[in-house]
Amino acid sequence: MISSIFVNLPVASLKKSVDFFTGLGFKFNAQFTDETSTCMIVNDAVYLMLIEHEKFSSFIDKPIAPSTSTEAILAFACESADEVRELSEKAFALGARKVNEPQDMGFMFSWGFEDLDGHLWDLFYMNPEHVQ
Repeated sequence: MISSIFVNLPVASLKKSVDFFTGLGFKFNAQFTDETSTCMIVNDAVYLMLIEHEKFSSFIDKPIAPSTSTEAILAFACESADEVRELSEKAFALGARKVNEPQDMGFMFSWGFEDLDGHLWDLFYMNPEHVQ
């Protein structure tokens, strides 16, 4: 079955994106990095390929969705509600747009942001005792 995921995201400026995600604490794999793309390590099974528009366009036969539209929301489980707050607040300080207010549902806490290229992120913590 599937053992890992590589999500390819178009970015307008690789440098600005790397600076933003470095500020959030992410690392990059130099082996899969050049002047137009990089491999951001989320964990040992999840990776985001940040690819400048021109190179990204060479992989597809339709236009890149504009940042004014939404094609997907990247939802990432965090270790705690505090980690959700910390990462979201760092993202806002680095220029991300707040897409909602923090949502505390008792068993789950989430908060979302839009990164510099319009990609939507939903960070959440779900109490493992709640999951059946």
